[in-house]
Amino acid sequence: MDLQLNGKTALITGGSKGIGRGVAEVLATEGCNLHLAARTELDLENARAELIADHGVQVMIHATDLSTGKAARELAKKTEGIDILVNNAGAIRAGNIEMVDEEAWLEGWNLKVFGFINLIRAIYPAMCRRGSGVIVNIIGNAGEHPAANYVCGSVGNAGLIALTKALGAESLDHGVRVVGISPGQIATERLERQQRIKAEQALGDGSRWREMLEHLPQGRPGTVEECANVVAFMASRCADRISGSILTVDGGTHLR
Repeated sequence: MDLQLNGKTALITGGSKGIGRGVAEVLATEGCNLHLAARTELDLENARAELIADHGVQVMIHATDLSTGKAARELAKKTEGIDILVNNAGAIRAGNIEMVDEEAWLEGWNLKVFGFINLIRAIYPAMCRRGSGVIVNIIGNAGEHPAANYVCGSVGNAGLIALTKALGAESLDHGVRVVGISPGQIATERLERQQRIKAEQALGDGSRWREMLEHLPQGRPGTVEECANVVAFMASRCADRISGSILTVDGGTHLR
């Protein structure tokens, strides 16, 4: 299937590692030129070198902290005219209502919630004026299926789901699509960190974190590639009639 992404330009936040890096790989395979944004310049440089060597696409990197509105607006200016925005940056701390203090709530939401909002506020109007563009918000299924031991992320993700639905309900009138991806457990470094906290809570031993994943379909978390392939499809012309929808990528875990 031709996703008709060749020659498009995408901005991926959190693009140096994990799901963001996987999305960059898939989009580059489809011929997309890329802007990658993340906090650590060395990680970005390594990702750029690998993507150029493997796919020959243009890759621009932006070392920035998107937890501030100023940084989001500056990034929007530097990447003006992009066809696709993939909002992915963010790491909200796991823990229950007692474990996560006010500072941790603000830190997590400044990047994952307001980081998404500020970048969309800077980029979405320009897409509407052009009459084209796609925004893919990588959110997380805790927004639809909240958990007490991930309360900060559950509430933040629920807000991003509402944002995606609200914008996506009208965006296609302006030629723009806004969609969301809600991954379940995906095998990344961040997953391990989260599961260690949960294992400490539930089992009293963070080193037993793998036991927290045994209930998943096929007895494993999803892979980065499995999630990234869905993002590429949702960003493509093959999904032209999809807007305001949240697609859950968790192997059916939410139905168990």
